[in-house]
Amino acid sequence: MKHVAVLMGGWSAEREVSLRSGAASIDALKDSDYKVTGIDVDRSIAQRLSELKPDVALNMLHGPYGEDGCVQGLLEILGIPYSHSGVLASALAMHKARARDIFQRADIPVAEGRMCSRHEVASEHPMKVPYVVKPVANGSSVGVYIVRTDSDGPLKELAADDWAFGEHVLVEKYIAGKELTCAVMGDRPLGVIEITSDLPFYDYTAKYAPGGSKHLLPAPLPEDIYKRVQELALKAHAALGCRGVSRSDFRYDEATGELVCLETNTQPGMTPTSLVPELAAHEGLTFPQLVTWMIEDASLGR
Repeated sequence: MKHVAVLMGGWSAEREVSLRSGAASIDALKDSDYKVTGIDVDRSIAQRLSELKPDVALNMLHGPYGEDGCVQGLLEILGIPYSHSGVLASALAMHKARARDIFQRADIPVAEGRMCSRHEVASEHPMKVPYVVKPVANGSSVGVYIVRTDSDGPLKELAADDWAFGEHVLVEKYIAGKELTCAVMGDRPLGVIEITSDLPFYDYTAKYAPGGSKHLLPAPLPEDIYKRVQELALKAHAALGCRGVSRSDFRYDEATGELVCLETNTQPGMTPTSLVPELAAHEGLTFPQLVTWMIEDASLGR
């Protein structure tokens, strides 16, 4: 019987989401032929894994240390096959500015943008409003701000002593229009979802609170745009060197026809309100089948 360690929790700002992803995955495997052990990851994870000696690690961590290549490198050292992307792809995708560079070289459209120090953005507008400010290496829209045309000035929050998201941020032109997402599973794109929300933008609450957003699947798009999003999601997955399941997010401005890739998530959420399980279900895959696929796809040297 294959022993699967489900890695979840961790100590990033996305800890609670990771715990929910892990719990949902464990529940999905309750009738499987696997032996399953859930691990709430802390800084003793190397010792815990050395003692447990699982056959596979199902990585349900989100954010720094779990999604950025750190745990992937540890699993390589310990010789434990794991799910999702490897060390390099995880590190590149997590660093939004590095991912942008790769997207541009691969002819994947991105919004106008640049890296800035947080104090620079707090003292003056780094570009014409409206624009978006993002931590360079975080997920789930944690620490993201939209500075709109009616803003009364630059973001003073970034100068706060308790700012926890690094000394540099990515500033990008705000693209109006539709919020779209498309997952890749192995070497094929799944469907495209349009995300709508009554909240100001698709933030942490909209992502994970029940009723925080609505998912339109298939997204109501012209056929050529729908296919273009799928093509770009697969292209982003390949350009970064992703493995297993990834999910790329886009903005599409119907008025101008502008379509840009915002980011690629190498370990997208697997909670009850998450997008990838919904996309897989649209392709006829149950949640247990999706989790099983990720386990069987696990390997070293990813």
